[in-house]
Amino acid sequence: MKKRETLNILLLYFVFIVFTITVKTVDVQAIGPMDSKVGFATVNGFLHELIGEHLFWYKITQLFGICAIFTCGCFGLLGLRQLIERKSIRRIDRDILALGGFYVVVMAFYALFEAVIINYRPIITDEGLEASYPSSHTILIVCVMFTAIMQLKNRIMNEMLKLTLASLCAVIAVLTVVGRLISGVHWFTDIIGGLLLSIALVYSYWTVFKRCAPTGNYNEEE
Repeated sequence: MKKRETLNILLLYFVFIVFTITVKTVDVQAIGPMDSKVGFATVNGFLHELIGEHLFWYKITQLFGICAIFTCGCFGLLGLRQLIERKSIRRIDRDILALGGFYVVVMAFYALFEAVIINYRPIITDEGLEASYPSSHTILIVCVMFTAIMQLKNRIMNEMLKLTLASLCAVIAVLTVVGRLISGVHWFTDIIGGLLLSIALVYSYWTVFKRCAPTGNYNEEE
């Protein structure tokens, strides 16, 4: 990995950490359900009141979450197929192995922020008070969909199909980010935090992917 890329990665994670600290310490007020405290309370409270709650979008983004899990499953099956056919984990495409590791890291961050509570959702769901920062849905879908776009670049020969699937992945990611905000189940800073961490994670994978993946299309090499 080049020195500049390493510095970029460290900078992206540093920005996320600094933002997280400010969310925990700046303008903290008990404006959440059951007097739960929220950072950047003035901005978060204003935008939540302005946007309101639209649970239709909450349900839509939940469906997008299923799409992301399905996408992970597809690449998992691809790796399993290669393992069975090639009879060695070392012969599985390196970018697929890296993708599996990437998914593990994403889930580790998910578990971390379920345990380390920065703030709670602005509304109470059937689960009661739930961890809200960073938006785990934003992280999951942005990370899965944009790494999927990278994979599609080399694994699909048909340009129209490749463009269609890549565009679909991008649209799902954008609609999820917007949808989680306007649904009212997250504070504005939850979305920003989710985006900052997602960008850091995706960039980290990209630096590995471009070294693991072959230059041309996989299908052209077969």
